[in-house]
Amino acid sequence: MILASAPPSSLILSVFAAAAYAWPAVRHTQVGERAARIWVALAWLLHGSVLAITLLGEQPHFGFAPAMSVTAWLVAAVYAVESQIFPQLPTRWTLCVVGAAAVMVALFFPGSPMPATASAWLALHLAFGVACYGLFGIAVVHAWFMTRAEARIRHAEDPHSGLPLLTLERLTYRFVAAGFVLLTATLLAGFLFGDALYGHGHAWRWDHKTVLSTLAWLTFAALLIGRSAFGWRGKKAVKVLYTGSAFLLLAYVGSRFVMEIILGRAP
Repeated sequence: MILASAPPSSLILSVFAAAAYAWPAVRHTQVGERAARIWVALAWLLHGSVLAITLLGEQPHFGFAPAMSVTAWLVAAVYAVESQIFPQLPTRWTLCVVGAAAVMVALFFPGSPMPATASAWLALHLAFGVACYGLFGIAVVHAWFMTRAEARIRHAEDPHSGLPLLTLERLTYRFVAAGFVLLTATLLAGFLFGDALYGHGHAWRWDHKTVLSTLAWLTFAALLIGRSAFGWRGKKAVKVLYTGSAFLLLAYVGSRFVMEIILGRAP
């Protein structure tokens, strides 16, 4: 059982973190906004402690579930900062549910040990990659908020979404641009220093992960060029963002899921 390999401290912290995320989501009609923020902050701290044990402990592990868990943690972190800058932004129960699910999935599927032959720079390379996932994840969340706000306006309903529509749009594509920079750096590092990062025999090769990552890069590049040169906005731009994010999700998380869960072996 994969769960049996988790250290007791990681197990306890994961359960408490998931519970702290889930409580305000389950009782969102009874928990006030201020209390919900406190619960989410507590969950975020516990979640970070779990990640520190998993990624920085005596035997670091990584895989599709830890990657998703770090992404959810980064999204929660940025959303928390935004909530302080824009107090009208409410706590989103969907993010709480995603956070709780990410913690528990990572507990059951902690991934495989990091390669013994890997370079000390591998951690930085992975950090870039995961931060890239986080930035695009945040962009997707903001795009979803933006789409809902536009739908309310079209139906002559209350358009209030916590932030003005134009502010949401501006933030969305700033996160896309930042994620694109990190994705470019991650791909370049893998292309130029694959053997040095992962050890002998792990040089750049055109496997499904590389192809999907390259497709994601091309999609995001097209989105940024389209917005800058042709003024892409609204549904068209959001669809391109979702497409690029899907490619990126399948590139690492999808490939690792197939290897770890369906095929039952580490990549």
